[in-house]
Formats: sequence, C-alpha cells, structure tokens
Amino acid sequence: MKKLCITSLIVLSFLSSGYKMTESYVIDSEQNAYIHNNKGLIYLKEKSYYPAIQEFKIAISLSPNTQASSVFYNNLGECYMELGHPEMAQDCFERALQQFTLNFKYYQNLAKCYYDLGYAEEQIQHSYNDKNPLGMVLRGLLYEMSGDKVRAITTLDEFTSIEPDLTITEAVKQHIKELVKQTYEDE
Repeated sequence: MKKLCITSLIVLSFLSSGYKMTESYVIDSEQNAYIHNNKGLIYLKEKSYYPAIQEFKIAISLSPNTQASSVFYNNLGECYMELGHPEMAQDCFERALQQFTLNFKYYQNLAKCYYDLGYAEEQIQHSYNDKNPLGMVLRGLLYEMSGDKVRAITTLDEFTSIEPDLTITEAVKQHIKELVKQTYEDE
C-alpha cells in the first residue's frame, strides 16, 4: 500500500508539474526564400533594382532547385532587363524555363531578351531543330517580336492544336486572341 501511494504521488507530481519540452525553432530555408523574394518584389516595385537583385539572389540560394526558384530566376531576369542588361537576364530566363517549362510569361520574357540581344533569327532557326513542342511557343513569340504577326499566330495556333491539354495552352490561346485583335486593328 505504501509503495502504491508513493508511485501514485510520483506519477501525479509529473503530471501536475507543468513540465513541457522546450520548443525548438526550425529554420525553414524555403520559407525564408519566399520572404526574400517578396522583399525583392517590393524593391522592384520601388525601382530599387540593386537591392531587389540581392534579395532575388538570396531567394535562389535558399531554394535553388525547386519550381519556386523558377519564379525567383524570372524576377531576377526582369530586374536585369529593367537595368538594360539583357545579356545577364538571358541566363536567368533560361534557368527559369529549366525549372518550370509551363509558364507563358517566362517564354515572353526570354523572347524579349533574345530580341533585345539580336538573337531572334538565330533562335527561330534553332527552334526548328527542337523536338519539344514547347519550342514552338518561343518561336511564335520571336516571330511576333520580329514583326511577323501572321507567322506568330500560325505557329502558336499549331502549338495549341498539338498540345491542347497543357496548362500553358490556355495562356497561349489568350495571347493568340490578342494578336489577332492587334492584327485586325493594324489593317
């Protein structure tokens, strides 16, 4: 009986003592990457490009090989384009597309970059050798940048008929509608 009382008191004292494990803080690099990307976007909006570049680079280093890093690369490339450095932006946009190939904005940014660098015709020819149908998206946008809207529409429309179920296809279709509207307004 004495042992039972002592055991009960010990168990009861542990339960009522309020003991709890100390909380441990886990550093989440992916969450920190989002925070730095958001800071970079604020700097970009304020046209403070150099701090924005640093924030995007930090975001990339914290989360280098994820789909989210494609957004960080794209944002970094847009900063470089704003500063008039398409040669630096090219690598960023290409890396964004390597990480995630189904974002239409990345293709638009890369096409503008190639056009600004004077690589449009070279990249159009290169895209014919590409077996991946997504190369047609870039080709169509490069045709548009070069002023050949009819060829751009045809190329992009061909892509939508080949790949009707991709997530990028809806954005391409919307862009085709805008191009057709512009073409008729220009006439």
